[in-house]
Amino acid sequence: MALAEDQDVLNEQLWGSNVYGYHACVTPTRSYIAPIESDRYMTVRSNGGLNQMRTGICDMIAVARLVNATLVIPQLDKRSFWQDTSTFKDIFNEPDFIKALEGDVHIVSDLPESLQSAPRARKHFTSWSGASYYEDVKELWKDHRVVHVPKSDSRLANNGLPIDIQRLRCRCLYQALRFSDPIEDLGKKLVERLKSRGKFIALHLRYEKDMLAFTGCTYGLSESEADELRIMREKTSHWKLKDINSTEQRSRGNCPLTPGEMGMFLRAMGYTESTWIYLAAGEIYGGDKYISKLRLYFPNLVSKEVLATKEELEKFKNHASQVASLDYIISMESDVFIPSHSGNMARAVEGHRRFLGHRKTLTPDRRGLVELFGLLEKGELMEGPKLSSLITKMHKYRQGAPRKRYVSLPGSKGRARLRTEESFYENPFPECICLTGKH
Repeated sequence: MALAEDQDVLNEQLWGSNVYGYHACVTPTRSYIAPIESDRYMTVRSNGGLNQMRTGICDMIAVARLVNATLVIPQLDKRSFWQDTSTFKDIFNEPDFIKALEGDVHIVSDLPESLQSAPRARKHFTSWSGASYYEDVKELWKDHRVVHVPKSDSRLANNGLPIDIQRLRCRCLYQALRFSDPIEDLGKKLVERLKSRGKFIALHLRYEKDMLAFTGCTYGLSESEADELRIMREKTSHWKLKDINSTEQRSRGNCPLTPGEMGMFLRAMGYTESTWIYLAAGEIYGGDKYISKLRLYFPNLVSKEVLATKEELEKFKNHASQVASLDYIISMESDVFIPSHSGNMARAVEGHRRFLGHRKTLTPDRRGLVELFGLLEKGELMEGPKLSSLITKMHKYRQGAPRKRYVSLPGSKGRARLRTEESFYENPFPECICLTGKH
């Protein structure tokens, strides 16, 4: 009997969520009114990968509300690293999006014929701006009926906005901006195939070539691989940082954990060899050379290429954002989500999982783990109960339990402090998450 109870406690520790009596609350306040008819139009080019575009689109919805403009369905980024030619309706359900937000913002698929060739004001909105900034921005429409916004990411403050604007951002991201039917349908099928095998972890393994090159992280790689990444970084003009000390980056916790380290970490946390792990990732640098080190710990390691048939994936071929959408759906529905590095996808999934009842998200303490792995390398620590105990204690409060959003880091000043705040979309508490019985 005691053994069964112990097993139940262990299962709860490994797989249990963190509900604690909280629920999503996105209903507008009583003073919120329907959008007023307006002859102002805003066109937008969303920049970045899938999740940078998703959060940027919802920021633009909130901005359109603040300036009382009609939003034209945004153009998606076709020029970034991913070179994806997908349109808005390829990735998202456009009719549902327009319909879901009709009580908030006027949205149209295209500019009216009469404005197609009209002169447009072009405006780069300042990052992390508040409501008063956008009050001033309204002046742009005095001389033009159309304002074009070339970038959509991080254009709204994380904090200090009216609660109705914050809740609109949540309604947009978590309810209105749904994936297109082909993506949703295949995503659900893959989730069902995984769930038929039991509980599973979605591991967002950031070990792609561009990630390692951008961060300058070369630990565990060969000299020729490190050179290849350095050359890629030097040739990528919009990556400002060129000369990076890999050892310093790693010791500060700025590097993704390696596949082998992720395996060691998860085993130390108590997940057994038989655990199913879904690999939510692009092409892993070095391929099986490094993936095999994770598979040694967890043989039941699967990817979308294993779960789906060739025919099912064919329609998404060469469309990185559509493929990333499948990873997003599976990460959302997993029993546990674990990112090996912070980034737009990790932040978006964590925030969405918090919104849906604080589903378990285990965030590795990279800095602390690198120290422990360093002791292992020196032979001062061994894999086993001691390492497991240290790692488990280190992560007691890193499992997605309810808490308010972190503010800027101590000592940060001016606009620089805004960069250090926790993203609104990473943790929409308290504006969009309430204690049961409160609104």
